[in-house]
Amino acid sequence: MKFLDQAKIFVKSGDGGAGCVSFRREKYIEFGGPNGGDGGKGGDVIVEAVENLNTLIDFRYQQHFKAQRGQHGMGSDKTGKKGDDVLIKVPVGTEILAEDGETLIVDMVTPGQTFVLAKGGDGGRGNAQFKTSVNQAPRYAEPGWPGQEMWIWLRLKVIADVGLIGMPNAGKSTFLSAVTKARPKIADYPFTTLHPNLGVAWVDNYEMVIADIPGLIEGAHEGIGLGDRFLKHVERCAAFLHLVDITSEDAVQNYKAIRRELELYNPKLAEKPEVIALNKADALPDDEAEKKQKALEKAIGKKVYVISAVAKKGLFECLLELNKYITRDRRAKNEEAAAPLEDEHKPWSPV
Repeated sequence: MKFLDQAKIFVKSGDGGAGCVSFRREKYIEFGGPNGGDGGKGGDVIVEAVENLNTLIDFRYQQHFKAQRGQHGMGSDKTGKKGDDVLIKVPVGTEILAEDGETLIVDMVTPGQTFVLAKGGDGGRGNAQFKTSVNQAPRYAEPGWPGQEMWIWLRLKVIADVGLIGMPNAGKSTFLSAVTKARPKIADYPFTTLHPNLGVAWVDNYEMVIADIPGLIEGAHEGIGLGDRFLKHVERCAAFLHLVDITSEDAVQNYKAIRRELELYNPKLAEKPEVIALNKADALPDDEAEKKQKALEKAIGKKVYVISAVAKKGLFECLLELNKYITRDRRAKNEEAAAPLEDEHKPWSPV
């Protein structure tokens, strides 16, 4: 299935049905009077987050979603039928934004979460509703109220616990395949990964979702290379695993370049917990790998792990360190979810 993380669609809720102008005309009823029924309400446009989706590719083939209009009112005080709703299913982690691409309407982060995106128009009142003592035979009724319509952007941000970052060919896809059952494309040329890949690892009986995004280069925040298109997929991660190629000429410069791109793209990304690992240790003698490890630790002032994704060396130690940050993040989210809400949620309106 092709990966698509952004789509623009048009939604329109149903118009309300018109009220009816009608009078009782039975032969043996002397005073009939008005009996026009009300129109039915238009259908809503509802969005739902579902777990079994991981791409927005379906919205490439269908961009228009229109709910059914309400049925018109009828005689004998019959109210029109409500229009059918339209349910739009999106992957968990989808942001819904207004047409300007910046105004956030709702963030669909919980499986089963629903949101009324466009409310259907109310039905018009029939002439029976306008009967008064001074106007006993009203010959008018209300038209239905129009529904809401708008263009919106769907933007998918992959939900993962750990984000793999690093230069192209740092061994991110190899690491993912070594610790999970994911099978991303692996080759010996840069930008082998063209879209995010997800895998699930188990550490101390805890599930850990790992996201591998395409490699970053200098200027990525400005769109150079694959640019910042995929950096949004690591915004929700609890921690980063920063892989540095131990065989590169300047590992320190490569590390600092990626950190600089994160800060320029979004300063909050640079504040996330990070575990650093020198990958491809199997390509160097142990003493040379140790020298590069100490040099990088001295330059950045942080602990650096030496691993080999191909030889599966040192991987578990990295995962254990990452798991500390993930369990802490989950604990904080659980406490936040358990806290009482101060303000009631108000439905979004484009007006």
